[in-house]
Amino acid sequence: MLVQYQKITADILAIFKTIAGDTNVITGDADLEKYSHDETEDLHYYPEVVVKPNTPQQVAQLLKICNEHLIPVTPRGAGTGLSGGALPILGGLLISMERFNNILQIDEANLQATVEPGVITEVFMNAVAQKGLLYPVDPASKGSCFIGGNVSHGSGGPRVVKYGTIREYILNLEVVLPNGDVIWTGANTLKYASGYNLTQLFIGSEGTLGIVTKIVTKLIPAPTTDALLMASFASNEAACSAVSAIFRAGIIPSALEFMERRGVEWVIEHDDVNFNLQDGIEAFLLIEVDGTNQDVIFDACEKINTVLEAYDCKDVLFADSTAQKEELWKLRRIMGVSVKSNSVYKEDR
Repeated sequence: MLVQYQKITADILAIFKTIAGDTNVITGDADLEKYSHDETEDLHYYPEVVVKPNTPQQVAQLLKICNEHLIPVTPRGAGTGLSGGALPILGGLLISMERFNNILQIDEANLQATVEPGVITEVFMNAVAQKGLLYPVDPASKGSCFIGGNVSHGSGGPRVVKYGTIREYILNLEVVLPNGDVIWTGANTLKYASGYNLTQLFIGSEGTLGIVTKIVTKLIPAPTTDALLMASFASNEAACSAVSAIFRAGIIPSALEFMERRGVEWVIEHDDVNFNLQDGIEAFLLIEVDGTNQDVIFDACEKINTVLEAYDCKDVLFADSTAQKEELWKLRRIMGVSVKSNSVYKEDR
């Protein structure tokens, strides 16, 4: 059965303003423009109204009204996604979560934190790092994306090879359902086997099942040291073959990223990155190893180097300073933006 969605009337708009305040309700086309798109290429869909609530109760009231009046709703985080999940293709109400921007608690004793969905991922990572803890989910857009968007998209990042995706680090979610009910999906414990796993159901659902208003994350002790290598190859095939060989050698890097030459060229052209791109090199592997024992890390690097030599690696650059590590990681993290500026581009963030 097709649903006949309704337009937002003046009376309903007045209710929205009562709920969230006049200044947090946006209707003018010029102000709506930035909410009409995300980072998906050349797609724009304008909502009728944008509302920026800042409490679960406000979200619940908004959803209840829209549910009763058959008004379509689109939740939105930072708008950095590439899947179109934040596009209000049916018009209606767009609920922006940008005011849900508080880290509510970092519980060092129990290795967990409670955070609102509008917190920028890197801000959260840095806050827990100051306490010697690690939240390892770091998508390429970590400096601008919201943690709520990461939950909605099941995000990972370069360190999934060792630490896993965000699914490994979400213990519990506070969610507002479409009818306005507010629920918790799990428990603030590592072991929780009772009933359906609603937490995992909501992760990756892109706001289609409800709106997340609080997130309880698992944290782990932060590694105290790391090493970063950039290996270069004459062919993409040799680089890809080396990836599998590293794991077969019993080494689990904390990150392992493949880059083609053209992508690196575009980064150098697009941004101020200090990198010597040599002739005859067609592919790169960026390999990070982390831990708490420097000797163990160096031993792993030596084993990796032996594997790379067997796959015709032409050169291995060992980053010998924090600044050089940051420069190499910058090369990878901004590659998406550089490639997008030169081609049709899609990436799983």
